[in-house]
Amino acid sequence: MSKSLHKGATRIADIAPETLAALSCGELQSATLTEGLAVDQSVLLRTVFPDLSAEALSSADALCQQGIVKRMQGMGRLLLNELGSDGIRQCLVHHSDTVRGWACFMLGAQPGLDIQARLEAIRPLANDGHFGVREWSWIAIRPHLSENLELSVKLLLAWTQAPSERLRRFASEVLRPRGVWCAHINPLKQQPALALPLLSALRSDEAVYVQDSVANWLNDAAKDQPEWVRDVCRKWLQDNPSSATRRICQRAQRNLR
Repeated sequence: MSKSLHKGATRIADIAPETLAALSCGELQSATLTEGLAVDQSVLLRTVFPDLSAEALSSADALCQQGIVKRMQGMGRLLLNELGSDGIRQCLVHHSDTVRGWACFMLGAQPGLDIQARLEAIRPLANDGHFGVREWSWIAIRPHLSENLELSVKLLLAWTQAPSERLRRFASEVLRPRGVWCAHINPLKQQPALALPLLSALRSDEAVYVQDSVANWLNDAAKDQPEWVRDVCRKWLQDNPSSATRRICQRAQRNLR
């Protein structure tokens, strides 16, 4: 079995023992969400950082009893407290996607960063080649961006023009009103138009990866503001009836028909 490319399991019970061991030792990246959830982060932490204090290791063992998001958040805070910025640098370049995910939450927990600095710091992880790291990147800093939506939208507008579809997708995904595995952003549930500049900039994006995020953003909004979503889609289709826009609008309204 290659340690850089494997088919991946969709059920934890189907993960071969040698695959799970390689995942938990940081030798193998997860190929599926199931594999990412199955990683023994206590083993991984001891493998990557064998010199951590006994107190830190005990705290890590307790964290591993929690759900995956709290586990990742806790590991990020723990490593930041123990290793500071040097720990971020080590995690950023590690082969394991879980370890790079810890870096996301270390940056999310790092004090003293304004929104612009936090966005600049998370950018390499938002553009990571692994799907899981890209998800952790927006989950980790979403709370900070939701505290100042006007500034966040303004700064993210530049991301909508990035050459990388991963970064363009981040600009939409990070501020979804409901999101996945994260707290809702109530102001955007009530006033989704606050983020309309971002969505409009991406309404004809050629990348399906981006289209799906914009459509899901609008589908979130439709749960609270269905007429607003209908109006936005109607206007978009009148102004720019490209195939990408049609696909976004169709998927955005999938629960309204």
